[in-house]
Formats: sequence, C-alpha cells, structure tokens
Amino acid sequence: METAKGPSEGEERSCHLHLPVISQVTMNSRLSFSLLMLVISSISANARSLVTSDVFVVEVDNKIQGESNIGKNEKLCTICEDFTSKALYYLGENETQTQVISTLHKACSTLHSFKQQCITLVDYYAPMFFLEASTVSPEQFCEKVNLCGETVVMQLPKREDACSLCHNVVVDVLIKLKDPDTELEVLETLLKGCSKIENFAQKCKKLVFQYGPLILANAEKFLETNDVCTAIHACKNSQEDLTASMLADA
Repeated sequence: METAKGPSEGEERSCHLHLPVISQVTMNSRLSFSLLMLVISSISANARSLVTSDVFVVEVDNKIQGESNIGKNEKLCTICEDFTSKALYYLGENETQTQVISTLHKACSTLHSFKQQCITLVDYYAPMFFLEASTVSPEQFCEKVNLCGETVVMQLPKREDACSLCHNVVVDVLIKLKDPDTELEVLETLLKGCSKIENFAQKCKKLVFQYGPLILANAEKFLETNDVCTAIHACKNSQEDLTASMLADA
C-alpha cells in the first residue's frame, strides 16, 4: 500500500509564492469595498443636507405661498398622468421599454427648468410602471407613487413617513449623480479620506482614480433600476414582490 506523499519542495515554494498574491487581492477587494461605502456615504450626506435645507424652505413657503405649492403639485400630478398615458400608448404600439423611456426623455426637454427633475423622475419610476402597466390606470399609478392625491407633493414628507423621505433622497441623489460637478466633489472627498489611511494612502488614491468614476456610474444605474427604499425596509413589505422582480431584471 502506497503512503501519502507530502508536498514537494517545489510545491511548497509555489504555495508561498501565491500567498502574497492572495493577500494583495484580498486587500484590493477590501479597499474597493471601502471606496464604494465612502462614495455612498458622501452622496447620501449631501442628499440629507439638501433634504434638511429643503424642509426649512418648504415650511416657510407653505406659510407664505401655500396656493403656489398646490399649483406646483397639480402640475406635477398632471405631468405624471400625461406621461403615464403616453407610456401606455407607446407600449400598446409594441415599442420597447427603452424606446418609451427615450420618448419620455424628449418630452421632458420641453419642460425647460423642470427638465432635469423630469428626466430623473422618469428614470426612477419607469421600471416600477412597466411592472404594473397591465394592472393600473395612469391615475392609480400616480397616486400610488405619491405624485398625485390630496397631499402637497412638493412639500417634503413628515419625519415619520420614512418611505416617502427615502424616495425623495434617492431622487435627490440621482439628480446630483447626473451633475458632472458632483463627481469631482465626491472624488475630492475620497482623496482627502485616503490621506487618513497612513500606510495605504497612495494605494487608496490610486483606487479612487481607477474605480471612482466607474462606481459612481454604477451607483446611478443601480438606483435607477432598483427600488432601494423597499430593499432597506424603509417602505412597507407589501412592495417586496415588486423589489424582487426589479432586482431579478437588473
């Protein structure tokens, strides 16, 4: 009976040679993950600051210009119902989802100062709409996503409404991600953060320049194609099936 042989001297040397490589890969993965977390934290912090400042502005506007806000709400509701009706029509004409979104983007261009917010809303809500297109009317859909109804949508939600607040933050983050200046701000913040990592500062900065823009682009795509608010349980469990379908399609 043959006895089991231990690793030869050459095999032992090969194992030792691979250990630094594995450690290097592990280190890169950890730094890349840390970089992703920093990107998300930086953008989220900016979005939360924007939400906080908007709360103050909206509260003042509500006291002085309540009727104006209601007018804006009605306009946003009308736009939602109009665009949803258009989307249903185009889907009925057998246009693809990409073609429908492209057509709606062109329609957003006619809204001038509201153009960028319109595009962001289309990108964020379109995937949800396509999943429910055969079961809801334009009016029902716009009410479901809180763009129509008795409440003044232009007013930010109350603190206890975590779901609506989350959706507002996501829209704000998407708007910032589409702004080229935001990328520079985030990269600058990340580079400053790298300086605090002492022994890995240069490696960290290299990763920022190499992967920062890619992560930002992927973050935008991820937010547009996934219902993040339900995934983090900021919204009710009744929407979990919708999120699962969206994640499966992503």
